[in-house]
Amino acid sequence: MRTLKLLLSCLTAVFLAGCGEPDIRSKAEAGDPNAQSNLGVMYYSGEGVPKDSAEALKWFRKAADQGHAPAQLHLAHMYAKGEGVPKDEAEAYAWYNLAAESHDDARKRRDELEKTLTPEQKARAQQRSTELYKEIEEEIEARKKAGGK
Repeated sequence: MRTLKLLLSCLTAVFLAGCGEPDIRSKAEAGDPNAQSNLGVMYYSGEGVPKDSAEALKWFRKAADQGHAPAQLHLAHMYAKGEGVPKDEAEAYAWYNLAAESHDDARKRRDELEKTLTPEQKARAQQRSTELYKEIEEEIEARKKAGGK
């Protein structure tokens, strides 16, 4: 139910902004993380485009790599549920952990998931969190040097 509410709120934001799929796509392709995440939501739900988990994953990852917490939350959910990717609770935890820095729902979901992880999964999840955090910092820094956001 919470996922549906999050999805509906994202879709509402897309349509209230007056952006159709072509406009969102051009912004997403230009590197706008909000548009990338919104396009991911559209592919995830099949709203305005054919439902496609692989495309959703691609666009969520592009936004998540720029530090976009809602996209990180979507990725975590996909890994936690095995939607479009093999189910991987440690990977889900890592993405929830990143999103948790600025997203309350991610914090809650991370903490709930943590209770179910084995010590080995938790160690791998924490290592993966560290790796992702470093990758994202490097991506953001590279964009700044290239004159992007």
